[in-house]
Amino acid sequence: MHDFDQTYWERHWRESPLPTEPSRVPPANPYVVDETRDLTPGTALDAGCGVGAEAIWLAGQGWEVTGVDISATALAAADDRARAAAVSERVSWIEADASAWEPSQRWDLVMTNYAHPATPQLEFYLRLAQWVAPGGSLLIVGHRSGDHGHGHGSPDGTDHPPHEATATVEGITSRLDPSIWQVETAADRTRTTGGGHGHSGTLHDVVVRATRRVGTDDHQ
Repeated sequence: MHDFDQTYWERHWRESPLPTEPSRVPPANPYVVDETRDLTPGTALDAGCGVGAEAIWLAGQGWEVTGVDISATALAAADDRARAAAVSERVSWIEADASAWEPSQRWDLVMTNYAHPATPQLEFYLRLAQWVAPGGSLLIVGHRSGDHGHGHGSPDGTDHPPHEATATVEGITSRLDPSIWQVETAADRTRTTGGGHGHSGTLHDVVVRATRRVGTDDHQ
């Protein structure tokens, strides 16, 4: 079992096969594109943003984005890519452990993609849910439980994620109080990656999007 701490993620991103050229921004997760296309751009938080693919894409759609990651190496690459994409004025980067960070605001969209926190996965998702403004959206894209063996947890799908970094749709949605949340999407998804990093593989994912009901700004 990995300790998904700063040391782990710094090593991961230093050794990552992702291209180093700022102009080569990795494509945004297609689930993010699909799930946000009908949302009105506002403020967004990308928790565990890595090298910024989704944050940069959202900024290009008119969102004001905050990207948070525990790795300074990843954030430096994200900042370079945002500048190359001419969206740096709409993205801010914060080096922090999202499993312990205490933000001073809420956002219209809070999302995370394949984040592997040091804390239990479902607890991490519930933590993020607290940061969604009333009327805003929570978007979770994670590795699906039950289809993977133990491994290194590479976020580009070239390796199996460890069990503790996986979740199920039912596990996530059961934690979202229906008096507070309207679940819009709760689905198992499968997609194939390949080409961009010199690897290919099949990702078995969970995708959950929920809207915080207006007037429920005190708790989860």
